[in-house]
Amino acid sequence: MDDPILTMEEREAINSGRWFSSLSPSLRHDILRCAYVKRFQDGELISARGELPVRWIACAKGAVRVGSTTLTGKQITLTYVEPGVWFGDVAMFDGDRRTHDAYAHGDTTILCVARTDFNKILSQHSELYEALLRLQARRIRLLFGQVEDLNTLPLRARLAKQLGHLLRTYGAPSPSADDEVRITLQLAQEELAQLLGASRQRVNQELKTMEREGVLRIDPAGLVVRDRAALRRISAA
Repeated sequence: MDDPILTMEEREAINSGRWFSSLSPSLRHDILRCAYVKRFQDGELISARGELPVRWIACAKGAVRVGSTTLTGKQITLTYVEPGVWFGDVAMFDGDRRTHDAYAHGDTTILCVARTDFNKILSQHSELYEALLRLQARRIRLLFGQVEDLNTLPLRARLAKQLGHLLRTYGAPSPSADDEVRITLQLAQEELAQLLGASRQRVNQELKTMEREGVLRIDPAGLVVRDRAALRRISAA
């Protein structure tokens, strides 16, 4: 479903994004002037592996699940793109086919810039080249950090770090207690396990241990963090 107008909440998510907010006002204006809105329901395909790049994308609401499918048909989740984050620019640069599938996770809104408009903005704003280099450098740093964590940290610490990240992006006060925060992005334990490079059974064990320790609560509607300080201590262990 398409809608030509972002809601106030969606526009705020775009404008307050760490990378986008660092651009000059004129560049932000030209990007938004060319952009169009698309809305997806949970599970809908946004772009498929092997497609040629036709648009540069930012998540404005919900989340975009990026992953792939094995030869046996099993879906693998690599990451979730959160509101305010732009993606797909690598394929826009090299013109090669997309390397992964992108699906809406929950009701999701994306902001799109067509490839022709993307190239036009690049020709008019040399600032965008440097900004995209900074964006790629940050992604590489995050990737190196994830690889290092995978090889050096126990699953318990990696899980706590991942929950902390989700809490910062998707945290909302829990109506049941003032000091509790609910992670509104609903992830199956299998999906959470895939992000951590672990089995669902091991992640389930760690979550239950944290629940017994009073760090979090496992609800049917998602995870609720009860002790943020304890979660930070575990992630630093």
